[in-house]
Amino acid sequence: MHPKKQKIHFIAIGGSVMHSLAVALKEAGHHVTGSDDEVFEPSRGTLAKHGLLPEKEGWVPEKLDASIDLVILGMHARPDNPELLRAQELGLAIKSFPEYIYEQSIDKQRVVIAGSHGKTTITAIVLHVLKYFHRDFDYVIGARIAGLEHTVKLSQAPVIVIEGDEYPSSALDPTPKFLRYQHHVGVISGISWDHVNAFPSEEDYVKQFDIFADNTPKGGILIYSEQDSLALMIGKKEREGIVQVVYKTHAHTQDANGNCFLTNAKERHPIQLFGNHNFQNLSAAKEVLKKIGITPEQFFQAIPSFKGAEGRLEKIHENGSTAVYKDFAHAPSKAKATVKALKEIFPSRELVACLELHTYSSLNKDFLPNYKDSLKAAQLPIVYVNPEKTKAKGLEAIAEADIRSAFGLPTLQVFTEAAKLEQYLLQQSWKNKNLLIMSSGNLGGIDVHTLAEKIIA
Repeated sequence: MHPKKQKIHFIAIGGSVMHSLAVALKEAGHHVTGSDDEVFEPSRGTLAKHGLLPEKEGWVPEKLDASIDLVILGMHARPDNPELLRAQELGLAIKSFPEYIYEQSIDKQRVVIAGSHGKTTITAIVLHVLKYFHRDFDYVIGARIAGLEHTVKLSQAPVIVIEGDEYPSSALDPTPKFLRYQHHVGVISGISWDHVNAFPSEEDYVKQFDIFADNTPKGGILIYSEQDSLALMIGKKEREGIVQVVYKTHAHTQDANGNCFLTNAKERHPIQLFGNHNFQNLSAAKEVLKKIGITPEQFFQAIPSFKGAEGRLEKIHENGSTAVYKDFAHAPSKAKATVKALKEIFPSRELVACLELHTYSSLNKDFLPNYKDSLKAAQLPIVYVNPEKTKAKGLEAIAEADIRSAFGLPTLQVFTEAAKLEQYLLQQSWKNKNLLIMSSGNLGGIDVHTLAEKIIA
């Protein structure tokens, strides 16, 4: 952490990790301000709690003057952002989030978890186990986990564990964030084309992970999945002087009640995660931990108490015949893996799977065919899209016929109004049936917890 107390302004303070960094810096004694044009929960509540929520949404160039020591620029701020233009006019120091994190961790061992899917859960597992054994560590993660108050921590700890996003660093820097961290231990969990606004072709997207692997320093460690064809192709490429570690789905079993266990020799260890993708995530985390001083025996000791990362296959409510889950899944590979996991753990229950198309990629008509069969394992697949979001992103409107054609499912229900979607869900019979809500947005303002309570009642 910077020893000198600074005046720091955040442009796009409401971001999922930006707001946590803002809180961390305020708690360290810095004077922190910020702006954003939209702030959703949980960022809104956290910022309000710490006195950092902007008085009003929007950009206020007047907040910036020559007394500002540093501007931290969020990735959602555009090049013509009025506050960014004002900062440039004043000649202020401007850094992206990953640049700042690197600067504050330059003397630490840096572990960076990358991948199109699984990186949040892998990072969360690693952090949980380190905390279980009272290790000293810093971290950056995109979701809350039990036992850690914030999603960013910077201190004098000797190691930092970072969830490494491939999205561009900022409007001034198109470099993928995970490249800015300059890892010593790197993980590639899997690769599936996403972020078409930044990487218009699959080849360009995959190339970023190849660069990430190439940037592993001599004496460094690269850990990758042997069950993902692209991760395997990149990971196994010969690179001089680095340690290459492959992992695969961890051995596991399940009892008649749906309880899951990791198996090791003749022992089995209870876990609160399920789904093949999570058994791979657990295996990846175990390999990372082995490289930073946690033995397999310690891993098995700590893992039964891990409840998962917030919003990642998170159980919202349940009774004897129905359960409601929420997941951050938004990309095709994530949605497919999540739907499959719930069907595997509840094979005798029908599954209603509701996916919100919210990201630039998912609202792009050319990218939409990548969702084909992603909801196939659900008995009732549902897609919700807010036309206003499509318009706000400057994209061509998507017709219901386009969505139906892309997903390729005759039973697909499509909704463009949140109120009608909520009414439809409440009218269903929920006996021996589960609901899965997948979204990186806010589902048109539907309170998922209230909805779950009504469904269970």
